[in-house]
Amino acid sequence: MNVLIADKLSDGAVARLTALGCQVEMNPDLTAESLPEAIGDAEILVVRSTKVSAATIQRGESLSLIIRAGAGVNTIDLAEASRRGIHVANTPGKNTDAVAELAIGHLIAADRRIVAANCDLAGGEWKKKEYGQARGLKGRTLGVIGLGAIGKATALRAQALQMKVVGWSRSLTPETAAALGIGYCETPGDVAVLADAVSLHLAATAETTHLVDAAFLAKMKDGAILINCARGEVVDTAALKAAIRNKGIRAGLDVFENEPAGGVAEFADAELAGLANCTPHIGASTDQAAEAVAEEVVHIVETYKFTGIPANTVNIQEKPVETTNLVVRHYNRVGVLARVLEVIRTAGINVQQIENHIFAGGDAASCTLTLDHALEPEALAKIKTAEHVIAAMLK
Repeated sequence: MNVLIADKLSDGAVARLTALGCQVEMNPDLTAESLPEAIGDAEILVVRSTKVSAATIQRGESLSLIIRAGAGVNTIDLAEASRRGIHVANTPGKNTDAVAELAIGHLIAADRRIVAANCDLAGGEWKKKEYGQARGLKGRTLGVIGLGAIGKATALRAQALQMKVVGWSRSLTPETAAALGIGYCETPGDVAVLADAVSLHLAATAETTHLVDAAFLAKMKDGAILINCARGEVVDTAALKAAIRNKGIRAGLDVFENEPAGGVAEFADAELAGLANCTPHIGASTDQAAEAVAEEVVHIVETYKFTGIPANTVNIQEKPVETTNLVVRHYNRVGVLARVLEVIRTAGINVQQIENHIFAGGDAASCTLTLDHALEPEALAKIKTAEHVIAAMLK
């Protein structure tokens, strides 16, 4: 398989992919604009921050798998990939510790104004009296919005700082919150009201876009801290700037709306960088996280090579439109399933999923076909009486 890696991946991962029999090309200088020309005959495309547009997907005639070496897949045109039958997979949870560590780093930096203090020192100004004033974090309340793996890891680290933690997530229940040792909030707005600091850990979706808007920020305490190491789209940038100026909100930001996609680029919002503590989307960028992500990339390729189904695929329909299953137990002979499929085709029924298991010894097998309509009795009878079919039934 030809593999194109459009971002930096560890040499060890490249060696392991090569050992799997892959022809690997790594070009970390590719951009969203140059990727369509470079995709060539690659069957597998691996990206970190490089955007994968519809143009790239359309030009990749051999492309069958796109791997995002990270958790979020908002930089990939999922609709176009799904339309062309291309798997999209990611590496969830592999950068959890790295992002949680940066979130806590931003939290402490915002409370102690570390960045501003350092800048003044670099400019020759000693302002111990000013920067010696800080509220401290012990005993204060951190609100975590989004309690997936990274949100939970951030909450755990905040608890180690002896902070109180409250949280909201769509899936969070009072019972789950109690098990995590955190307070339960019914809405994100409730988190804003209660917390001395809020840390965001949400994916970018239509529902989360500008979740932190002027109304949310108005509910936060004056001088409270907002940390965003998730996705820039979650925060209304204009509203945040106003809240920093008018409410004294302190912000630690690793992600931004319309941020550059590449590793080196111009950053257009110098105003925001002057108002908040900012880093250039480096949350997942530690050696530990990079190795964990690289190992998972290899695992995804390996599962795809040996099963045809890559691990962590995000664009497979979870539930078929219909739940009619045809189970065919048959002898393991050439042409058995071809005859079954011909009966189904003649009946005008579409096969949505198919899975065939061979029993020990290799003599018999059981095939489950998920159909978009149930077979009529006459068609089912044809399958039951077909050569080498042991039994067939609808479930």
